[in-house]
Amino acid sequence: MSEKDTISMQLVREALLQTCPQGKADAALLRRAGIDERSFEQADARVGADAYARLWRLLARRCNDEFFAMDPRGLRSGSLSFMCQASMAQPTLGAGLETALGFLSLMLEDLQPGLVRQQSLAEITINEPRDEPRRAFTYFTFWMIVHGVACWLAGRRIPILAIDLRCAEPPFCDDYRVMFSENLQFERPRTRMIIAADCLDLPLRRTPEELQKFLAEAPGNILVKYRDPDSLARRVRRILGKLDPGQWPDAERLARDLCLSLSTLRRRLAEEGQTYQGLKDSVRRQLAIDWLSEGSLAMSDIAERLGFADASSFYRAFRKWFGCNPGGYRAFVLGGSQVQGKNSG
Repeated sequence: MSEKDTISMQLVREALLQTCPQGKADAALLRRAGIDERSFEQADARVGADAYARLWRLLARRCNDEFFAMDPRGLRSGSLSFMCQASMAQPTLGAGLETALGFLSLMLEDLQPGLVRQQSLAEITINEPRDEPRRAFTYFTFWMIVHGVACWLAGRRIPILAIDLRCAEPPFCDDYRVMFSENLQFERPRTRMIIAADCLDLPLRRTPEELQKFLAEAPGNILVKYRDPDSLARRVRRILGKLDPGQWPDAERLARDLCLSLSTLRRRLAEEGQTYQGLKDSVRRQLAIDWLSEGSLAMSDIAERLGFADASSFYRAFRKWFGCNPGGYRAFVLGGSQVQGKNSG
């Protein structure tokens, strides 16, 4: 099994915290899921995504809650199916998301989601009555459901520009960054996911047969299919992320650094649906939104660090990437209060 098809054992332990006494391993439950009990306490152990998906279904049946008893009301068995059926009947992803989030608002007591669209950006926010933030696992489980359903409805991965969370950063975040976005911000005023608004206009054409297949494979298909590419592509992204764009190696030097031939590098990236140029473009976009989120760098400095000739070139590229200007994105991300705009749908 490849690394990209595995999940940190820490997520298994997190899933058991709410449903098992003191989060202790239930040997019989782990065996039914196909998880080696001996590796449960190993800090760096990993488990197959298919085994984690079986554990998810077993826990959901045990407590009749597809949200692992992390909300006073929870999501009774069949909630995901009903939510998908109602959402797929809508004409667009925006309308489908409104339906899904409306259903979750009715079912859950403490997590009240909403979708707000403002020009070229949109955010899914989670409003909470309590002052104390939830565990990161609670938020990310919610995002896995919402983002996974959104991706399935659209028939493609919906890129996430950023995720803000009210909670502190947990000691394990690598899996979350693979599943969602490299741009995770913790201890923020509110919890939200930011996406490009044009995704909301995607048409929905799912069939009942496709729904049955999706539900039969869930959540394993969500865990693997709709997350960011891993393995070699992610190794390359990490290498690029540690260097200024002006220091990025050419393909031949990168291949040597990875102890690969140039043809092998290209072939293995192609097998993952990637190219080196595409990865460089992706990292450059990620750096742009990371540096804009910091709020301290001037636009001209960001443009120079990204390798653009001037700020205007950066502005044009950013608009092409995300459909908005960088100043607008910075104001959106750093804004202290929820953006004003009409709900999508």
